[in-house]
Amino acid sequence: MKNSKRVGYAVVGLGHIAQKAVLPDFAHTKKSKLVALVSGDLGKAGKLAKKFGVPHYYNYNEYDRCLQNPDVQAVFIASANGAHADETVRAAAAGKHVLCEKPMANTVEECRRMIDACRGNRVWLMIAYRKYFEPGSRSLKGLLTSGKLGEPKMIQSSFTFNFRPQEHWHFSRSVAGGGSLVDVGVYCVNSIRWLLDDYPNQVSSHAWSVDRRFSEVDENITFQMTFPSGVIAQANSSFAAAKQSFLRVLGTDGWAALDPAFAYDDPRRLFGQIKGRWFERSYPVMHEFALELDGFADCIQKNRDPEPNGVEGARDVAIMEAIYGAAREGRAVAPEKIG
Repeated sequence: MKNSKRVGYAVVGLGHIAQKAVLPDFAHTKKSKLVALVSGDLGKAGKLAKKFGVPHYYNYNEYDRCLQNPDVQAVFIASANGAHADETVRAAAAGKHVLCEKPMANTVEECRRMIDACRGNRVWLMIAYRKYFEPGSRSLKGLLTSGKLGEPKMIQSSFTFNFRPQEHWHFSRSVAGGGSLVDVGVYCVNSIRWLLDDYPNQVSSHAWSVDRRFSEVDENITFQMTFPSGVIAQANSSFAAAKQSFLRVLGTDGWAALDPAFAYDDPRRLFGQIKGRWFERSYPVMHEFALELDGFADCIQKNRDPEPNGVEGARDVAIMEAIYGAAREGRAVAPEKIG
């Protein structure tokens, strides 16, 4: 008999994305429930617990006590990037499943620690890429995998927004791991890999910053990934340009674009031409985090490996490390292979 009980989540890290999207979307889930909050600011945690009707809340110093709460079966880690590895390892040791925001961690070595901890403690690890559940993105992938676009030749992608951060950790390489690439460019990296179901054998890039606040991390970056099939993908990300995002796939029989492609509060529009015939589909704004939360809850209930799992998250981190290396060295770099 299948387990129909809702999975209890603790949300760790109560910044912008948690407050504006993750916490509100629990009201729209079918298999998940919000049972605890963890923050560096206990007062903020208390206010949000009252607002969303959450029975338990803790500060970071009480994280281990949260993990001992039997109502908590899984943690959604939405804290600063540099904290992901430690918080995941501790959750796994306590027997809690982990849904971790992207980027998975700041280094491949941290990713491996997370994967090993979850495997060793027999808990599931999923990385929070919403497009695996969002219908517009799934439709674009369906066009490619069905062969309707013919053989893919090129992919173009971009995610930019004019960033005015209130949380200053975004400017610190040791905490954030990078700038626009790790924050929004990672959507392009993962989406392109997901569409092709492939891993690049070479990357090249150029990064630059104009705003002096971005002295440690990239304000803007443009990069290219070359795949074994011969497909070339070009992408860019920025903290200085107006908000926009897109994915465009060019094949031998047609092309298709998802525009906007990534922001959770934008409607999706999928359009293009297949063998000379125009098509267009629209997808309204929906509760994408609810789909993601329930997707992971379903994996926990059915005891199956989630998609995307920790290996996929680690592969994106390895590619981003290579992209940064290519920008520093001014040459093409081969990303580390992650098995």
